Amino acid sequence: MERSGREHPATATMHLDLLVDEKEPRKDIERLLEQVRPLWKPAEIKLKIFTRGITNRLVGCHVDRDMEEVVLVRIYGHMTELYVDHDTEVKNFQLLHAHHCSPELYCTFQNGICYEFIKGAVLDMQQLRKPSIFRLVARAMAQFHSVQSDNYSSEPSLWTNLSKYLTLLKPSQSQLAADRSSMEIKDVPSLDILVTEIEELKEHLLQMKSPLVLCHNDLLCDNIIHNEEKGEVKFIDYEYAGYNYQAYDIGNHFNEFAGVSELDFSMYPPQQLQLEWLRSYLEMYKACTGQDPEVTELEVQKLYVQANKFALASHLSWGLWALLQARYSTIDFDFPRYTRERFKEYFKRKDEFLALKLPC
Repeated sequence: MERSGREHPATATMHLDLLVDEKEPRKDIERLLEQVRPLWKPAEIKLKIFTRGITNRLVGCHVDRDMEEVVLVRIYGHMTELYVDHDTEVKNFQLLHAHHCSPELYCTFQNGICYEFIKGAVLDMQQLRKPSIFRLVARAMAQFHSVQSDNYSSEPSLWTNLSKYLTLLKPSQSQLAADRSSMEIKDVPSLDILVTEIEELKEHLLQMKSPLVLCHNDLLCDNIIHNEEKGEVKFIDYEYAGYNYQAYDIGNHFNEFAGVSELDFSMYPPQQLQLEWLRSYLEMYKACTGQDPEVTELEVQKLYVQANKFALASHLSWGLWALLQARYSTIDFDFPRYTRERFKEYFKRKDEFLALKLPC
């Protein structure tokens, strides 16, 4: 393998002209590590396969028994280029690393990226509810949202992504019907119904005037690393990151209290937890953006209403995403069930959240 003479178009990151076999990755990863960790001996390299991801495959590489230094290799999921802009992900990595919000990106390759391992443990659903933890998450999100860049579109990624998902699903209505039948996806609304729901919800949410910030857009438990020794959390995986509504990122995170593999929306955070979370968030966000540090009850209540309304958009977005994954992904995950549960929760919560009124 020859190292490519070009830089990645969006960054100064080394690019390797290498395609890693997702089923038998070892030989290709050894070739990649020749460039990234040239002192490592191939015979001593150990691979740890992480299987919890539902978009990509992630492999940890190390040579020492105690895993003091680990290099992560992420292999993009099958057909994810249809709905994930991997060049933008690389740009996000570089921007966030410059602001001490992300690990270092070592290189890109044809179907993935290689980057620094962050020490710590992923959170679980119970930890998300602990005040000592959720305040760390709220403050870390505020720091993430305060990162500034001139290299992004002023268009929120929410509507762009929904439009993209609908476009990918629309061309073959017959194929979609066949998919639903063959995979036994019951109780999933028709595409026409979903289009109407999106249009009506968009009209409602535009009135909320939620500011546009750099959002993670996928802050589930597995993307939050807790370093107990340092008393901090870090976010990982930026493939869906981009400029979006502040309240969307928060509402989406609140939805993730329900978990992923076994969704339990009874775990959606109650009002009091949300209000404490939002106050911690606003304290840090105002400090990072140079605003008056005092957080008023009115500001907390306003963000509470906005976040819960945008949680509805999160259900529609991930429901459509899961329909696409059910069609294309090779990852062993029950995408049909996930699709059904996200749309079910959207309709269950719709009237309740839309009825919330912004405080005066």
